[in-house]
Amino acid sequence: MPFSTLLTDYKTPPNVWDEMCDQQAIRSHYQVFLQSLKNDSIAELVKKNELAKKLFMSQGITFTVYSDGEGIEKIFPFDILPRIITATEWSIIERGIKQRVKALNIFLADVYHDQFIIKDGKIPAALILSCPNFMKEMVGVDVSHGIYTHISGIDLIRDSDGSFYVLEDNLRTPSGVSYMLENRSMTYRIFPGSLPKNNVRSVKDYPDLLLKNLMALSKRAISNPTVVLLTPGIYNSAYFEHTTLARLMGVELVEGRDLVVDNAKVYMKTTAGLKQVDVIYRRVDDDFLDPLVFNPKSMLGVPGLYFAFRSGNVAIINAPGNGVADDKAVYPYVPEMIKYYLNEEPILKTVPTYSMSDPEHFSLVFSQINKMVIKKTNESGGYGMLMGNAVTENEVAEYKKEVEKNPRQFIAQPIISLSTVPCFIDNKIQPRHVDLRPFALYGPQGIEIVPGGLTRVALHEGSLVVNSSQGGGSKDTWVLAG
Repeated sequence: MPFSTLLTDYKTPPNVWDEMCDQQAIRSHYQVFLQSLKNDSIAELVKKNELAKKLFMSQGITFTVYSDGEGIEKIFPFDILPRIITATEWSIIERGIKQRVKALNIFLADVYHDQFIIKDGKIPAALILSCPNFMKEMVGVDVSHGIYTHISGIDLIRDSDGSFYVLEDNLRTPSGVSYMLENRSMTYRIFPGSLPKNNVRSVKDYPDLLLKNLMALSKRAISNPTVVLLTPGIYNSAYFEHTTLARLMGVELVEGRDLVVDNAKVYMKTTAGLKQVDVIYRRVDDDFLDPLVFNPKSMLGVPGLYFAFRSGNVAIINAPGNGVADDKAVYPYVPEMIKYYLNEEPILKTVPTYSMSDPEHFSLVFSQINKMVIKKTNESGGYGMLMGNAVTENEVAEYKKEVEKNPRQFIAQPIISLSTVPCFIDNKIQPRHVDLRPFALYGPQGIEIVPGGLTRVALHEGSLVVNSSQGGGSKDTWVLAG
């Protein structure tokens, strides 16, 4: 059966924006790619799909699921059909993310210094002070070049009208960029020639851009500052990414035990002796960075690291304490931040968000629970979430008790039907819901965004949960040059 006949059974869900089809007609930006496949049979697509699985397995492209009793190491599911984004759509995304990251960075500098936004009544002081990621140790600390959010992953979705919404901001240790790079490499293998034919913009410069930004943050006036990537170790869910990025940047991958602080300077242990470290790209959470200041039981960090950082002898990327800006309870205030700090209207929309610590919001959410999703304000990976349209009354009642114990830790949002894209599943072309995580790099020269990102896919029919830890996968993201 030729590829084209598969599209006759492609049925888009009602009231959902499908990125390939407009009322069953193929959108123009998908036509070149589909035309190139017009002579492919199902058998050929199955072969490509199997090849992708074998390559992912042989290359160890994995993620970790801590709650799975069968074993923690899993091959990352990959869908072979690319998601295609037009140049016009990307222009909106790029401008919106740059605006948002800039405002969030100013907000972080403000809350750790003068706190004008609190004094002017734009955001409640109690909301900031109650945030578990607000670090009093960072108050009054000046960071290199004034940048807190060096690497950001901004999660975007599309509603039924095709508009882009920011679902959440990931500013602490955002993950997923290695899968973006591996997905593109896989596309080159299974669809050779398709990328130049479709005029797809490249993502391969990400490691070079990241390294350039990291090196520019060194305080020492030397030509080749020492950069390291600090990982929690092999059991971390993103360890594959840590090894990949270290290899692509040509920097050392280290654990806390590989570093030592002496006279407020950080050194790496090497066979030739100690070597001073200028920049640490850390993938270790704030609480575990320094057992002398934060969690005394931490075996992942480096004793004395915080003092070396405060003394200006080492740059830590991302800056400690920036998690206060990606607290989901702070998310509803970001449009006001953009207006307050930049005097601009937000380019990207935000999802209506209800604070469960507000009694009126609490009552509203549980009176319409079948239309709501409730999330923990400082959880990630889809954990601790309640999809109101997919649970029983008993499950709602139990979850409600948890919310009542500490309502500050929960927010609720209306369930939005994420846009769909074509996926090759069970030897058929089927629509599946997706989101998009572009990655923004903020360095001394400004904000750069590699054209693309990680498209995450809810592989189960009708599911809106795209997280890999909850059964989701990913696909290559094509941004067209024109």
